[in-house]
Amino acid sequence: MKKTEWLQESRLMQFEETFSYWQEKKLTQEEAASLLGVCSRTFRRYINRYEENGLDGLIDKRLEQVSHHKAPETDKIKVTG
Repeated sequence: MKKTEWLQESRLMQFEETFSYWQEKKLTQEEAASLLGVCSRTFRRYINRYEENGLDGLIDKRLEQVSHHKAPETDKIKVTG
């Protein structure tokens, strides 16, 4: 598992735990946001995405994209060949 995948998984687990405490009124919105290291507005956005799409709504789509700085395969062959 790559470091980015591990970090994403741990962030999702941390959100679920914090979200459940917030729903049980054990934490305020500001406290929950602080635990996650985000502002309260970002926490509200997370809540909306979580309620609409579940955990899939919180996945960082940028991690799935190939970098536009990556060299094309044909260039790699020329350099190494």
